[in-house]
Amino acid sequence: MELRHLRYFTAVVEAGSFSAAAQALHLAQPSLSVAIGKLEASVGVALLVRSPRGVEPTSAGRYLLDAAAGLLSTADDIVETLGRFGAGTTGRVSLAVVPTLLWHRLPRLLRAFAKAAPDVEVRLTDPPPWTAIDMLARRTVDVAMIMVDDGPRFAKRHRGQFDIVDGGDIPLVAALPPTETDTPDPLPLQAFEGHTLVLPQRTAAVPSLPEAVEDALRACHVTPGAVRTAETIQTSIPFIEAGTAWGILPDPDGASLGRFDLVTRPLHPAPRPLRSLVLVRPGAAQYPVIDRLLACLSSARAADPVR
Repeated sequence: MELRHLRYFTAVVEAGSFSAAAQALHLAQPSLSVAIGKLEASVGVALLVRSPRGVEPTSAGRYLLDAAAGLLSTADDIVETLGRFGAGTTGRVSLAVVPTLLWHRLPRLLRAFAKAAPDVEVRLTDPPPWTAIDMLARRTVDVAMIMVDDGPRFAKRHRGQFDIVDGGDIPLVAALPPTETDTPDPLPLQAFEGHTLVLPQRTAAVPSLPEAVEDALRACHVTPGAVRTAETIQTSIPFIEAGTAWGILPDPDGASLGRFDLVTRPLHPAPRPLRSLVLVRPGAAQYPVIDRLLACLSSARAADPVR
């Protein structure tokens, strides 16, 4: 039994004659008659009573008519859903996003993506960058969003391993304890002289914030009183809030750090910004859902005055 035979049978019953059904289906009447004959032969029972007045379904035909309605509706739904998969408007996509980008930039991207593809299920995890890269390589996520110190160098190092999309600059600002409300705005980098500085641990796999901060301080001949190492950027923030350290942190949109009990200041001279990168496996951008997500990312960047 083929779906097209069920559609032909339904059309014949609804039209009441082979000729009218053939015209509606844009088929030659003999071809339609042969198809219905094959259907009856395949199920082993007469489905239609033919008379000079037209055709009527037998009791078996009435049963098939009811059953076919459900089958054909399901088939149409399947085709429609598969079409949405092909258009990238349904399906599932998993993202590994470093926490700093979760604070502000990702929500804007997800709002745009939800409008473009409301039926796509998005799954999120917030690992450190080296873990996000490993998850992408092991195919446990589809997309990784990270921050690096030197975008071109990272891209050169991983050429062929990932397709890399530029996500824009991530400015660095002074992050100070809540008692430091009287500090200048902007804050000279020289103000860090002698203060305890907290930095996330460095990793050779993904040079990022520690390298950028150390380069900025070295260029201004600034020597902190001590350097405390935290596991990640987010675990360094409680030390700053507690007043036991100062920090230089990424602030993707000039507002992301406002959710914490910190005093923030732009720095002078401004350190080299970090770079946001979006990584996918080679060729993955050809998958409709990922391609649509990357298109939303591009649109969000074009509409964003902060680079």
